[in-house]
Amino acid sequence: MPCTTILAGKKATYDGSTMIARNEDYQYTVKKMVVVNPKDQPRKYKTVLSHLEIELPDNPMRYTACPNVDKKEGIWAGSGINACNVGMTATETITTNPRVMAADPLVMYQKAEKRGQKDIPGGIGEEDLVVLVLPYIHNAREGVTRLGQLLEQYGTYEMNGIAFNDENEVWWFETIGGHHWMARRVKDEECVIMPNQLGIDFFDFKDAYGKQENFMCSADLKDFVKKNHLDTNNDGKFNPRKVFGSHDDSDHLYNTPRGWYMARYFLPTTYKWDGEDADFTPESDNIPWSFVPESKVTMEDIKYLLSSHYQGTPYDPYSKTEDPRKGKYRCISVSSTAHSSIMQIRGYMPEPIKGVEWVFFGSAIHNAMVPVYVNVEKLPAYLSKVTLDPTLDNFYWASRMVDAMADPNYRDCVRDIETYQMTMASKGRRLICEYDAKMVETKDFSLCAEANEKICAMAKKETTDVFGKVLLAASKNMKNTYVR
Repeated sequence: MPCTTILAGKKATYDGSTMIARNEDYQYTVKKMVVVNPKDQPRKYKTVLSHLEIELPDNPMRYTACPNVDKKEGIWAGSGINACNVGMTATETITTNPRVMAADPLVMYQKAEKRGQKDIPGGIGEEDLVVLVLPYIHNAREGVTRLGQLLEQYGTYEMNGIAFNDENEVWWFETIGGHHWMARRVKDEECVIMPNQLGIDFFDFKDAYGKQENFMCSADLKDFVKKNHLDTNNDGKFNPRKVFGSHDDSDHLYNTPRGWYMARYFLPTTYKWDGEDADFTPESDNIPWSFVPESKVTMEDIKYLLSSHYQGTPYDPYSKTEDPRKGKYRCISVSSTAHSSIMQIRGYMPEPIKGVEWVFFGSAIHNAMVPVYVNVEKLPAYLSKVTLDPTLDNFYWASRMVDAMADPNYRDCVRDIETYQMTMASKGRRLICEYDAKMVETKDFSLCAEANEKICAMAKKETTDVFGKVLLAASKNMKNTYVR
């Protein structure tokens, strides 16, 4: 699945919170945002795509999720925050190479070929991971440990990257072949960018097999590398991106340009990004995985990047120019984006309101984000009551309809879209600040539900309003327009 991920440690953000964020780009899938209470969590889980049955613990926690509305391919919970204020997003599809696939093949579902034979289940995948992990972990490290155990036991049928955060730490987890894995803690002062490639560019085996302060991995990973002659590094440092990743021509059109644009945004003066003597170009394979950003990171920064179409560069498909490079590279925001979210864990707030999830649906170029408190038993209907039938009554479909009309009429709609995004962000922030203050003062954290209803009522009003403006602009551009 094509996706884009951004991670930020607590000293890299404007308020000291940790943040993990991702665009879920997948086949125009209809999504919703819900709360899964312990009574609704299955005790025996069966995957849809790989036909695998897994027994689950008896003590699940409440958690938020952004599942598919149509369950024919499974739940695909996407992202969420649990009752212990641990966030998870799964997954970023990543790339690998034939050497890894030969050494540890993916675990694929095999349907019986003859009568009397049994199907052979496959491993776990993006369809399953949030449901299998998030309800049972109490911090980000536990997320790495639980997912690692599941991967070693059941294997996986795809290459994935998964993020976890709590109020103190952010961890990034990457699968390697069918059963192996590694994870690295994001330094508090750093950000990470992930554009659909295996990303970790340094790994410390000594720490992973010792204190595990910043690195963890499957127990036999070092032996696996040695036995299968996977290490292609020449400088004495272990760079997993070179060992386990891909370096295909298609990466330079599809993946590395997104990393270039995000790093260019966070580090505008640290490196030279444009021209013949640039330190990094859109097709560089060595763009840093992690770095200290030049400015503190906000939700608006992350939203802007997840909405990117290379604005301000020759590659912008919406540009008015006739530059032949226009539209050359795959944008960060694409039409097939189903949902995006930012899991923010605020260590400075009381426990019941540490977790805030910022969610937006459809192509991020034209949509806007809303924040919701996660310490609730249910979410407003505007987010959670989504059907397969298009309607302005929920945030998913309203966002999709604005997308579809704004895109072909971009130049006529861009001002209204920008105003809409600014209004939604500022009013959403204002309501969070207002209810933070109320709940800190009164200790009445049941107000989370009231705040969410107000935020969604605001979002419905503003989204309906911009829908009308975009519809009018699109109507004026119909091909049968005639002025006598």
